[in-house]
Amino acid sequence: MRAETPAASPPQNALAGPLTACPPKAGLNGDVRPPGDKSISHRALLLNALGVGHAEVTGLLEGEDVLRTAAALNAMGAHIQRCADGVWTVDGVGVQGLAEPEDVLDMGNSGTAARLLAGALAGLDGIACMTGDGSLRGRPMQRVIGPLEAMGARFMARSGGRMPLVIHGSKSLTPLDYASPVASAQVKSAILLAGLAAPGETRIVEPAMSRDHTERMLKRMGADVSSEAVGTGWGISLQGQPELTAIDVDVPADPSSAAFPLVAALITPGSDVRLRHICLNPARAGLITALQEMGGDIVLENARDAGGEPVADLRVRGSALKGITVPPERAPSMIDEYPILSIAAAVAEGETRMLGIHELRVKETDRIAAMANGLKAAGVRVAADDDSMTVIGGRSVPGGAIVATELDHRIAMSFLVLSLVSDAPVVVDDAAPVATSFPTFVSLMQGLGVAFERPDA
Repeated sequence: MRAETPAASPPQNALAGPLTACPPKAGLNGDVRPPGDKSISHRALLLNALGVGHAEVTGLLEGEDVLRTAAALNAMGAHIQRCADGVWTVDGVGVQGLAEPEDVLDMGNSGTAARLLAGALAGLDGIACMTGDGSLRGRPMQRVIGPLEAMGARFMARSGGRMPLVIHGSKSLTPLDYASPVASAQVKSAILLAGLAAPGETRIVEPAMSRDHTERMLKRMGADVSSEAVGTGWGISLQGQPELTAIDVDVPADPSSAAFPLVAALITPGSDVRLRHICLNPARAGLITALQEMGGDIVLENARDAGGEPVADLRVRGSALKGITVPPERAPSMIDEYPILSIAAAVAEGETRMLGIHELRVKETDRIAAMANGLKAAGVRVAADDDSMTVIGGRSVPGGAIVATELDHRIAMSFLVLSLVSDAPVVVDDAAPVATSFPTFVSLMQGLGVAFERPDA
């Protein structure tokens, strides 16, 4: 019998402090598998916790965000453990089976965990309180509070719907027909999770299709979920009060994490890298499309299915990139990848225009402002407004900048990638946020030939 240990809060962060990456003497080379997909990892734990039976999850991302989800679910009666062989087990409590927690649930930096859990807790027979770090406490929760209150849950929050958040669930939620103003997988998933506890049909119409990991997993667990085009938007329907059957999940590699070694290989001459088992869900593949349009040499190999998600291996070679216009309708399929796309744009010939990206303003930080400020500090020409950013690239990036990560993991990793091709080092002021989504980032990149330095060493 395999040894198990209960899910725990994240350990002390070894990445804390300033960090820079050094240009490699040759290109990046190697064959690696990036960590498990963060979105699917959250859902593999949360949805199985709402299921009946025993599930095993392989390839789970063991970053701080996902560990927060595991700890919160354990605090409410689910039984989640990590086995000695790295497999995670989940014994669920059923829909509306979560118990009132004895203490405040600390969701750290994870907006996904907080918003999805708010949906699951809407049907709680009791009260729960959630908080998070400084970044998460500043992020908007009203976009999920509004529809969940319309279903019968009650919330108390700071001004603007900000955390800490008190959730008073209802055992008698009502189904909802909701037109979402944004294409957001977090908003959609929160409503669907609440809809599990409501009799009848819950329906959401989005202005565009957002990532559909929740729907895919719920279908595998036995829920009646359907989706279809509705005018120019996308509609999703769920029949409430199903009995979900726990399922084993093989978590594919995260395309958002793979984006960093992917772009690093493209912009570093002489590179030849293979990235294994990458999730290529159509709602997540916008970055690959954009980089191929820019002239990136990216070849998909060994396409297959893993637990209801399309996956493939990516072979990536160093390429001469050119600027493009990324249309607004592509934003939902690559919203987390615009920071690293802007790094590719910094070394591409000509202008790269990124349109329809206002959602970046309400991520872990204002990512449009953070990227624009960091790129300007490194000597790259940038123009930005509320809903777009234009990067004017070239063959040389001066660098010589210290960039504020503002508690954002994607900002930190993006500028570490930029340092690989800059004339002078680009230093991130604190690499600690990287651990929220990609705790093995440094070791994986070292395996491809990248060296890192502590500038204060």
